[in-house]
Amino acid sequence: MYNPKNKPPSIGLTATEVSSLWSSYLKSSMELRILEYFYVSSENHEIKQVTEKMLNHSKKNINELKEIFIKENLSVPLGFTDEDVRVEAPKVFSDTFILYFCFDLTNLSLNTYPMAISDCTKNDVRDHFQVNIEFALTIQNEIVNLMLLLGVYLRPPQVQIDSNVEFADNLFYLNGFFGGSRPVNAPEIANLSRIIHRAQFSKMIFVTFSQLAKEKELKKHFSKGRDGIQKVLDSLQEVLEKENIPISASGDYKISNVEMSPFSDKLMLFFVNTCLGIFCFAMISQATTSSLRTDIVSKLEEIAEDMKKYYGKSLLLAIKEKWLEQPPQAVDRKV
Repeated sequence: MYNPKNKPPSIGLTATEVSSLWSSYLKSSMELRILEYFYVSSENHEIKQVTEKMLNHSKKNINELKEIFIKENLSVPLGFTDEDVRVEAPKVFSDTFILYFCFDLTNLSLNTYPMAISDCTKNDVRDHFQVNIEFALTIQNEIVNLMLLLGVYLRPPQVQIDSNVEFADNLFYLNGFFGGSRPVNAPEIANLSRIIHRAQFSKMIFVTFSQLAKEKELKKHFSKGRDGIQKVLDSLQEVLEKENIPISASGDYKISNVEMSPFSDKLMLFFVNTCLGIFCFAMISQATTSSLRTDIVSKLEEIAEDMKKYYGKSLLLAIKEKWLEQPPQAVDRKV
């Protein structure tokens, strides 16, 4: 039928769009609660400004998503509420750690929103994710500049690279076992250092959350996560150490011992399962596909297998505690 305004007819959301919007709402509501506490507890003026900008953006996000859900006659997710944060709790994280935390949240956005927008067709949905991508890029640039200014940015290794153009002429190029392996190449160095930096941050999250959690089972689970991350660090740092490639480490992953947790157990487990879990799987997958030395690939595959077991238990724990909010699902047509 002819449309005088030359616009396509209105159609409902696809399953992909519903899934992406639902995930975006849970992510935004989680970030809102975390950033509410960070804004109150941060003391550095520049870092407080970063948390305020991110907090305001999360509020805006949630309001926009609610409007889309209501317009499309979909139930608004519960997400996280005032009960999941205590802004009056004593300061737990150093300001620098808060900045690292904010940087990690922007990385999650830049890894999930581009994938979401690529599978969406409705203009309002695409606009939502485009705005989020642009904001994540802008605020991450601000965070990186502030890290550089404060001297806390964790730089990837700088190494001398062979500038000759060469092609691998035998299977020795893939060898990583039995000695005599070739030097690591630039993609392998980049991926390993990225995972190591992320593991250093993740380890301190597990250390902190294991102290803050109320439930004994959750404390134990976070402690196991800490031990698993240390295994990752030991395994991958060994590769770079053998090559005499230095890797920077943060000296300000500082936490304070407090009795009152600023976050609910539910929120902390969700953060572990999404920000640490999903993002880590993506990093490991990328590193595995771009690494050619067999010893590195073997290490990464072992890490991935251990992660599957750990995060499988995380999901079971969330279900047991009745914290896993079910995604929208199709009507059961089998009955």
